[in-house]
Formats: sequence, structure tokens, C-alpha cells
Amino acid sequence: MALNKRIGILTGGGDCPGLNAVIRAVTRTAILGYGLEVIGIQDGFLGFLLNKTRSLSGEDVAGILDQGGTILGTSNRTDPFHFSDPNQPEEKPRDYSADLIRNFERLKLDALLCAGGDGTLTIASRLAIQGLPLIGIPKTIDNDLMGTDLSIGFDTAVANATEAIDKIHSTAQSHHRIMVVETMGRYAGWLALKAGLASGGDVILIPEIPFDLFRIVRQVKKRTQAGHRFSIIVVAEGAWAKGKKAVVKRRIIGSPDPIRLGGIGTWLTDRIERETGIESRVSVLGHLQRGGTPTAFDRNFATRLGVAAVSLAAQKKYGRMVALQGTRIISVPLETVRGKTRFVPLDSPWVKTARAIGIGFGD
Repeated sequence: MALNKRIGILTGGGDCPGLNAVIRAVTRTAILGYGLEVIGIQDGFLGFLLNKTRSLSGEDVAGILDQGGTILGTSNRTDPFHFSDPNQPEEKPRDYSADLIRNFERLKLDALLCAGGDGTLTIASRLAIQGLPLIGIPKTIDNDLMGTDLSIGFDTAVANATEAIDKIHSTAQSHHRIMVVETMGRYAGWLALKAGLASGGDVILIPEIPFDLFRIVRQVKKRTQAGHRFSIIVVAEGAWAKGKKAVVKRRIIGSPDPIRLGGIGTWLTDRIERETGIESRVSVLGHLQRGGTPTAFDRNFATRLGVAAVSLAAQKKYGRMVALQGTRIISVPLETVRGKTRFVPLDSPWVKTARAIGIGFGD
């Protein structure tokens, strides 16, 4: 047996359905398979710095498989390499990574499992370089992590967005309107693309394919002339018009990723109504996409990744992230994720499929 007695787990960044399934899988596998004690780090790296922990037993994770969110809590504004102690408001941000490492040693952990997106796993990668035995577990509704075909939470987010757009369809058809639906996804278009295709969107706009407003207008008018009295346009929050930039909703000072995208749906709706003369409305799906009960796929996927992560820890294969490639669960170096984004390829079969059935991308 390669491990000693104790491993830790934290969930960082934005929440998403499937995180509790990971926590459950890690806890049960560690206890039943290896006789380990599991320490849950509360509120991500913030809780780690502030010594907020709890012991996890089989009873603690019973009944959480189908719950959204994370029982450990999370934080998406804490970078231990650039952090201000909330108990010392006058202090300027500094590097607290040494404090985090001391907390790791104080807890007598053999390994730390970090479930998160690019921000959390980039931090984990930097800490691994400093010698911490870390293993990453990919989760993000954006599905933009390098090294893995899918991330926990993405399937549920697609299902949530698809259901919302399905409902918007009926009101668009009844009122003969153009409905613009803005999804999350940041700088990658995976969520808008998959949900738009699944819900029968007429136009899908993603960051990887800058759009021409007047091509969209022409497609809408063409649909109207063909007798279609409504149109559904699905736009990713990071999509942008040719010659312009992505629309930024606000900036969060002190956050590892201070830019919050949003507003492209409203921008697009105003201009389409002006150019077509057709009443247009916008629906911003927002956090509805990342909430609620995880799909069966996400529950099973998260369980597989959790089991694989504990297995990596048992083999002392640190500095790696468990991942899905094809149908196989493998592992890749954490450096694969660090500072990189997995964009939708322009020759993606999903893009080709959408084009083949007449969906426009505004290009």
C-alpha cells in the first residue's frame, strides 16, 4: 500500500452539478478500498488558507449523489499566490503558498485532490511544482480544459440550457418573435454549440467564429420569407462580432479571473430588431445552467473520475489530472491544463453537423 493514512479533497472555482458525486466517490473509495481517512477542505483554497476543514465519513456522503453544488463549498476568488488575508484588510496581496503548504503538513495529508476548472487546476499545478502531492479532477460547465474530452458538469449544463431553449421555442413561435438566448461558456463555445444543436437553434454564435451581424439578419429574413415566423439564436457569452471585442459585463477586483463576460445577447437583440423590424427578446440563462440535479451521465462520470483520482494517489502518481479521452479514463500532467483553453475546433464534427442541417454561425 503506497499511501499512509490521510488524503484531502477540495472543490474550487464555480460550482456545478456532479461535484458531490466526486466527493462521494473519493470518500467511499478511500475508506472502503484503502482504509484512509478523508479530510474535506471547505470553500476551496480560501478554506485551506483559513484552516476550514472537516472529516468525511461514509455517512457524511450518503445521499448526496443526486445533489447539485458541493457540500464542501467553494471559492472562485482565492489565489494563494496573490492573496489578502481577510483578517488584515490593510494588507496588500502577497504570496501565501508557503502558508498553504504548512497547513497541508499540519493536517498530515498524504495527498490533496483538487476538483476544479482552469483557475483551480492552474493553482494546483503551481503548488505541485513546489512539491505538494496533488491530483486534479476536471470540472467546468464550460468544457474548456485541455487534456480531457469532457469535464464534470458540462453534460448537465447542456441539458439545462437545452430544456430552457425548448421552452423558449413555444413562446417565440406563439408571438412570432426572434428570441436570442445567451449561454455561459466564457471564451469557448462548447455549451452554446451543444445546447443550440440539441434544441434546434436556427443560429449559433460562438467565440471561435466571429460573426457578421448582417449575415445573421439575412438568414432571419430568409426564414421569414420561407414562412417561418420566428427564429431562435443561441449566443455564447464570449461570442463577438467581427471588428469588435467580447462584451464585458463587469470586472471583479482581486479575482484570479477578474473579467465577467455578459451582455452580448442584449447587444445582439437590439441590433437585430432594428435591422429586421421583427420584435426580438433576449433571455440570459445565467446560473440556471450550472444548478440543479446532475444528469445520470455526470453522476457516473464524476464517480469514475473520483475512483481514478484515489487510485492515482495510491500509486503516488502526483502532479496529474484524471481525464476522459474517448471512452477511457486516463491521466495527464497538470501542466497540460495550466494557462490553456480548449476551444471548439473550426473543423469540429459538431460544427460540421450543425452546418449540414442549415444552422448558421453568422460567418
